[in-house]
Amino acid sequence: QVQLVESGGGLVQVGGSLRLSCVASGLYFSNNYMGWFRQAPGLEREFVAAIGWSGILTTYADSAKGRFTISRDNPKSTVYLQMNSLKPEDTAVYYCASDRWSYSAVCTGTGVNYWGKGTLVTVSS
Repeated sequence: QVQLVESGGGLVQVGGSLRLSCVASGLYFSNNYMGWFRQAPGLEREFVAAIGWSGILTTYADSAKGRFTISRDNPKSTVYLQMNSLKPEDTAVYYCASDRWSYSAVCTGTGVNYWGKGTLVTVSS
């Protein structure tokens, strides 16, 4: 059974930092594209960042560029999202996504194989 378990969310002040983690089990992690999405209250889920198998290929939403960094540790089956200079508009539930075959899927959310249950990030002003 495949599981993606996010952690690292919490309450942080404007300008602060958080590092989210997503641990995968039940799949061959090294061969899966991984992504982070978020959903704020009343809004649709949106793409944040994605990473290829080896970690060399990365893609970011405009809102994340220069502030967030996605990375992965294949031996630990973990993908990270380092978030710096946080803003109130970053408040959302953050979800981890994986797809075995399509990098596009983890950049758009369409057809993603697996989703985590999310971790809440709240940025207070």
